[in-house]
Amino acid sequence: MPPCSCFLSDIQTALYELCWQVVQGNLKLDLATSVLGDMMELRDDMSSILADVFCILDIETSALEEKNRRDHYTQLVGACLVCVPEAILKERLDPETLESLGLIKQAHQFNQKIVKIKTKLFYKQQKFNLLREENEGYAKLITELGQDLSGSITSHLVLESIKSLIGCFNLDPNRVLDIILEVYESRSDQDEFFLSLIKSYMCEPLTLCHILGFKFKFYQEPNEETPKSLYHIAAALLHHNLIELEDLYVHLMPPDVTIVEEHKRDISEAKQLDRKLVKLVLPTDKNEEKDKEDDKNEKLPDNQKLGLLEALLRIGDWHHAQSIMDQMPSFYTTSHKAIALALCQLVHLTVEPLYRRVGVSKGAKGRPLHPLKSKRAPRPTECFEDLRRDTFSMLGYLGPHLSNDPILFAKIVRLGKAFMKEDTLLSCFLSIADQVLLPSLSLMESNACMSEELWGLFKLFPYQHRYRLYGQWKNETYLSHPLLVKVKAQTVERAKYIMKRLTKENVRQSGRQVGKLSHSNPTILFDYMLSQIQWYDNLIGPVVDSLKYLTSLSYDVFAYCIIEALANPEKEKMKHDDTAISSWLQSLASLCGAVFRKYSIELAGLLQYVTNQLKTGKSFDLLILKEVVQKMAGIEITNEMTSEQLEAMTGGEQLKAEGGYFGQIRNTKKSSQRLKDVLLDHKLALPLCLLMAQHRNGVVFLEGGEKHLKLVGHLYDQCHDTLVQFGGFLASNLSTEDYIKLVPSIDILCNQFHTPHDAAFFLSRPMYAHQILSKYDELKKAEKGNKQQQKLQKYVAACEQVMMPVHESVVSLHPPRVWDDLRPQFYATFWSLTMYDLAVPHVAYEREINKLKTQIKEIEENTEMPMNKKKKEKERCTALQEKLQEEEKKQMEHVQRVLYRLKLEKDNWLLTKSTKNETITKFLQLCLFPRCIFSAIDAVYCAHFVELVHQQKTPNFCTLLCYDRVFSAIIYTVASCTENESHRYGRFLCCMLETVTRWHSDRAIYEKECVSYPGFLTVFRATRLDGGNKADQLDYENFRHVVHKWHYMLTKASVHCLETGDYTHIRNILIVLTKILPFYPKVLNLGQALECRVHKICLKEKDKRPDLYVLAMGYSGRLKSQKVHMVPENEFHHKEQPARNATPANQQNGPGSTGKPASSTSKTEEGTSEDNERVKHKSDSATKLMNKANSAAAKVTTSNGNGALNSTKAIKERDDKERSGKEKKEKKEKTQGSTPENKVDRREKQRDERAAKEERVVREGKEKTPKADREKAKAEEKSSKDDKVKAISGESAELSRERDVLKEPKSKEKGDRSAVTGTLKSPVPRAESAESERDHKRRKLDSHSSPSHSSSVKFLLYLPERSLPLHIQQPRRPPRRVVIETQARHLEAPGKSMSCQEIYGLEHRVFQNRGGKRKTLKDLAKGMLYILNIFILKY
Repeated sequence: MPPCSCFLSDIQTALYELCWQVVQGNLKLDLATSVLGDMMELRDDMSSILADVFCILDIETSALEEKNRRDHYTQLVGACLVCVPEAILKERLDPETLESLGLIKQAHQFNQKIVKIKTKLFYKQQKFNLLREENEGYAKLITELGQDLSGSITSHLVLESIKSLIGCFNLDPNRVLDIILEVYESRSDQDEFFLSLIKSYMCEPLTLCHILGFKFKFYQEPNEETPKSLYHIAAALLHHNLIELEDLYVHLMPPDVTIVEEHKRDISEAKQLDRKLVKLVLPTDKNEEKDKEDDKNEKLPDNQKLGLLEALLRIGDWHHAQSIMDQMPSFYTTSHKAIALALCQLVHLTVEPLYRRVGVSKGAKGRPLHPLKSKRAPRPTECFEDLRRDTFSMLGYLGPHLSNDPILFAKIVRLGKAFMKEDTLLSCFLSIADQVLLPSLSLMESNACMSEELWGLFKLFPYQHRYRLYGQWKNETYLSHPLLVKVKAQTVERAKYIMKRLTKENVRQSGRQVGKLSHSNPTILFDYMLSQIQWYDNLIGPVVDSLKYLTSLSYDVFAYCIIEALANPEKEKMKHDDTAISSWLQSLASLCGAVFRKYSIELAGLLQYVTNQLKTGKSFDLLILKEVVQKMAGIEITNEMTSEQLEAMTGGEQLKAEGGYFGQIRNTKKSSQRLKDVLLDHKLALPLCLLMAQHRNGVVFLEGGEKHLKLVGHLYDQCHDTLVQFGGFLASNLSTEDYIKLVPSIDILCNQFHTPHDAAFFLSRPMYAHQILSKYDELKKAEKGNKQQQKLQKYVAACEQVMMPVHESVVSLHPPRVWDDLRPQFYATFWSLTMYDLAVPHVAYEREINKLKTQIKEIEENTEMPMNKKKKEKERCTALQEKLQEEEKKQMEHVQRVLYRLKLEKDNWLLTKSTKNETITKFLQLCLFPRCIFSAIDAVYCAHFVELVHQQKTPNFCTLLCYDRVFSAIIYTVASCTENESHRYGRFLCCMLETVTRWHSDRAIYEKECVSYPGFLTVFRATRLDGGNKADQLDYENFRHVVHKWHYMLTKASVHCLETGDYTHIRNILIVLTKILPFYPKVLNLGQALECRVHKICLKEKDKRPDLYVLAMGYSGRLKSQKVHMVPENEFHHKEQPARNATPANQQNGPGSTGKPASSTSKTEEGTSEDNERVKHKSDSATKLMNKANSAAAKVTTSNGNGALNSTKAIKERDDKERSGKEKKEKKEKTQGSTPENKVDRREKQRDERAAKEERVVREGKEKTPKADREKAKAEEKSSKDDKVKAISGESAELSRERDVLKEPKSKEKGDRSAVTGTLKSPVPRAESAESERDHKRRKLDSHSSPSHSSSVKFLLYLPERSLPLHIQQPRRPPRRVVIETQARHLEAPGKSMSCQEIYGLEHRVFQNRGGKRKTLKDLAKGMLYILNIFILKY
């Protein structure tokens, strides 16, 4: 502000304060008057300033109630009359104040005089203003303005003529201006002339604005319509700045408040229409409502502001048009079609040069537009940066109403596609797509061409940008404008109509309707369709088929809508009982698989969603990935595979596709390629694999805390199965280079990514196969040699080069003590091979080839098939047949190379640093058990690998011990399995039993495949490398005893699980039993025991747990059908015939129907067994000592499966005893002069004859011996038995001392580990046991002394509670067992070997004692039969 103005304001303030103090009475009048007089000299206009102050005080004091202040004011003004002239005071003070000061006589007269003067000055007519008063002047004016302007007439000449007419006829200039505007309105095409004339004639802009305002006001009457010519001249005057918009805007109607209220009313009506969708609307009512809406849209309201806006847009005045649009609600102006079209035309003109340069396709001409003549219009764009200037803002105001001009819509989209190539204004085009393009598409009437055009732009964006746009479009855009709200309501209504009538029969017609509706509003349509599918899964098929008429944009929007539905936070992904995944999620997963397979839709968003869910620890959505891979790649994961399918899965990829799946896998090449490309392009393959592998345990420990155990198991299985399925897809579809780049080394997978070992090897296995084949091809090319031996050697060299780094890497996966028994080479070989490497499924190949031949024959016989189609089908079948034959040949060569490699490696697989027992323990723990439950094909592989290791005669591998561990330890494994793992474990046991049953079925097969093999040595030394001599081998009959023992252990474990009452135990064991049913049970009494338990489960669970009831009923029915194949126990293995009064076959040894051991005597004999109780009481004192003796003998002789040497001293003692026993045996054989085979046959014959003879003697003794003699014999036998117990107790004490001496060196190393592991108890609840407490304590003592418990605690989960002999059934009652095992330990004591004659003599004495009715003696005799089997086997 200038200094002078500051000084003036200070003076005014000072004068006001001074005068106000006088008015209030705070300052004396004479003092104030003198001061004011002095101040008059400061400025020339001081009197005028003082008069202004008096004027303000006049107004203020007149409003005060205190009269004294008014008096003070009048006194002050009267005193200052000397300083201020009267004329100035009369001009500025109120008449009443002037009258009180005496400056005028009467205030009333003064007011009248002022009115007269003003009237005379301003309102008295001095000129001719009306046409009727001076017609000639105005007539000449109109003639002058209406003349032809095409010649040399200019506005300057016409203006001179107008001035002459005004002067000559004394015309009113304002009236002349009004006539000029009227003529301009009638000749609106002469803008340049009239605008120049008005600009020259112009006096004041406000006057011109008032004249226009009066013209607009005339048309504001009802039933009047403002002419467009008036809008045009107003717009032209505004455009050339002849008037101001603010001055003219106030003259226009309606007011802005009315417009806002109208907009709000339209929105409320639209929302109300949306809410009325739930009500039934008759078709006639709907047609009437539609007619009303059309009438409302077609009839423009009498809105002068909108008319002016349209005119401004027509002439290109964007600046003023933008100002008007800013005064109104969003998109209110462009909701009127005329305004929208005018703005579209302006955008056309703006983008025309740029569009011609970059947007027009080659060869297209188009219709060029002529630019506006006005230089003030927006400048045309020449580059993309020019779009920022005006074009983007114009499109923003246009909004969804770009739909009125589809041509402009296409132009903008094409500019966007061209822009994406140059990559400069991404954010701007994203905003235009969000605010303009997508809303405009919603208002278009099913325009498929515009949808495809828009997809051409959107497909250049990353899916993240696209999905953000779709989300805005679906959730926010439809709420921004009344028209969009109505369109949404109409779309939902139409979608309901279509979905109610959609069936398989009318899918073509309904599909066309779906496609037509989806062209404009796909988000609303798909949202409703998905909501219906979540409720009714039977709609999935028809809906998928009906989507064939969608555009590419609609398909992409459909993918987004699926992801949004899956991520809905309001939906629970578990059922209400928390035991299964919700049905809506399963329906959506099925839909995903079907849709993404059939249609080419981008998968990246869906796969990234699943990945993100895994990152957050949520595994429910793995169901989606499972369905997608299954449908798109044709890879099924099921545990209900038939044996034929499983056999086909061991072949090549073509055999898998033809016979390995339930559904016929065809036409998946393109869909598999799409899935593979998405995984590689977005780098999701490895993250998904690693996340699934890591999340398997996370399901249990992170997710499973609050979830039902059944659901946790289901989620674990789903995660594992999806990993297997996904890994199989990657292995079969990725190229060698891609897979090797994708998967890191095994040590990185396990140590850095913390991937479980089984999953890590599963992912790495195809990589090893690829690398070996690649290296093998390189070696063949480098050295050309066609000999088979050379090829095999090259293959072995390739394997060594590829697997050597793997052998070094796996060392870090386990503690060093592991490699004392297993070589890393053996470990890596086991985990790197598959069934494809071990065997060729010739039967499966032949079966599929025969199917193709049958198809060709049927095609030839089909007369209805056209010839061209018949030819194509025959060619297809022939090509498949040739592929299968070639694949079979290729696999045969590969298996031959692998077996040759294994034959060379087998000698270095297992070390001799510890016992075979420890070796088998680690093999089971680290190799067999983890892999056999990984997949169904891995279960088969594990069984075949064990058989292969046996057939290769691998040193230090005990086949008997391996099988014994597998069949004797199923309780813990079954208890810890999930449902799918139970299927796989059952399949593994089935394959193991198949091998055992084959050996058991025929002596020739057994002698061919087992005899002379190191795996069937009965002396388990780790140092023997040869197959051992004949005496060390397990003969056929004893092997049959061993197999019976395994069947018995399986039965015992099954009964235990069935009687626990636990859901998991019962379910898993039923699944396992169903899987092994072809080979177990084979013994009649064992099958009856199982049948009884399963029948109880059926009765108990019928109303409680229906799923268990269904499993039990299914198994029960199949078990009954297998009864015809079961045999009595004495047919299953050679068994000594009991006396005539012995138990029938259905009551033989084995688990009885009540869960207690079956008795071999009748109830009457049990009731009279008082002596038996006395024997039991007397034998209690010797039980503990005998258990210690048993443990010591087990450690020294290592005759059972868990025996291991504790020191070198014990090894030497055992070898000496064996050598002495062999020497005696050889001497006897020499004296008899017979072969070992003849000796065995003769011995069996003699034993049978002796048994029959003794039976006769017993029967005669029963009949002839009086009761008194029998009691006397019993007393003598009882006393001799007590003496034996005392003698054996002394020997057992000595044995226990020797055992303590032997255990001292190792006790320092092991510490308390054996004590801890030895006292571990079963983690599962046990049924009520018939064993006595003393027997239970004995099992605990035996478990302490078993060397198998010195392995890791983790492996104890797989072992039985105590180790049993290989082939001896566990006796039932502790008293008999004490006596029998005391005899056994006595016979096995060091230095006390027995000859065969002594053995037979002992047998004869036992059978003589069986002549009485005493139950104890009978059981003793029965047990002694098994003792004899031990010595036959050992000696």
